[in-house]
Amino acid sequence: MGNLSKNALADLKRDIQRWSGDLGFDSVGISAAELDDAGAALQGWLARGWHGEMAFMARHADKRMDPKALFPGVYRVISVRLGYWSGTGASAEAVLRDSRRAYIARYAVGRDYHRSMRRRLQKLADQMTSAIGPFAYRAFVDSAPVMEKPLGQSGGLGWIGKNTNLIDPATGSWFFLGEMYTDLPLPVDEPLEDHCGSCSRCAQECPTNALDTPYQLDARRCIAYLTIEHKSSIPEDLRSLIGNRVFGCDDCQLVCPHNRQPPQGDGIFSARHGLDNPSLLELFSWTRERFDQDTRGSPIRRLGYERWMRNLAVALGNGPADESVMAALRSQLGAISPLVDEHIEWALRQLDQRSARSNSRTPT
Repeated sequence: MGNLSKNALADLKRDIQRWSGDLGFDSVGISAAELDDAGAALQGWLARGWHGEMAFMARHADKRMDPKALFPGVYRVISVRLGYWSGTGASAEAVLRDSRRAYIARYAVGRDYHRSMRRRLQKLADQMTSAIGPFAYRAFVDSAPVMEKPLGQSGGLGWIGKNTNLIDPATGSWFFLGEMYTDLPLPVDEPLEDHCGSCSRCAQECPTNALDTPYQLDARRCIAYLTIEHKSSIPEDLRSLIGNRVFGCDDCQLVCPHNRQPPQGDGIFSARHGLDNPSLLELFSWTRERFDQDTRGSPIRRLGYERWMRNLAVALGNGPADESVMAALRSQLGAISPLVDEHIEWALRQLDQRSARSNSRTPT
């Protein structure tokens, strides 16, 4: 689109900002289609093996590091932000403190964000086409090898903090990201400065020490990775540290000072089916059919029933040694898969040991 003047491109950028707000996006930023040091950082992270079983991170790494390798002709990246925090429903901290409840990452208690954001990005592209005519673009919402956080940082949507999340100084980090690669030479935004300073609350709060190296995440120890991306047996030395977290982990966000007063996010991400404060025993009683029914349109669906039950078994093993819990665990032995059985047996051992210690302290 070399026929647009500098003034026309500046006007288009203002229109994009207005249209994005009308579509419900919290913010929009425009950056060059270059990643500078982020590509080298990714290579180093992969070389250390910190991506664990996420082979897709290494696959097509060249396209992650160079947007032009993914979309030849890309000149700018339009990054958008969509908040999901809900100020209603159960307190995240209260659920984490209750070992009989299941904690689900706040982004996953409501509807899946992929389709909604993708539709909105397409509407934005359609509005741009109506205004200037056809142009080359591709829209992404966690659907291709895109380094969305470095691109969002370059576009001024936040800075990548010590917990590796993109953080806005005013609104925090409870948001989703989407991108539009385009050939339009739009004016770019200025990146934000790092505001983490000497703060290390995220690393101190991380149950598994996955954030011991500032600005880098050892995914192999991250509870979000272990409960979502990790497809095999969860390492035994990390199971007790998972607590009652059955899908993802928000600890590093919950303690971030910039998340003290998060704004209300889009209502479509509010909790459904009571998933902001569910009972572990109730979730463990779900049949495969119930799982399919109550996770329809949810990010949890991609986990699958087997790993869902694996995670619940671990959480039950970290909870109170009630006979009802042990009976529920025993009832599922041999019913799902050897992977789930392994974690059920571990949970029963944990509960038996806890019960024995409790009985030994009881006066006779």
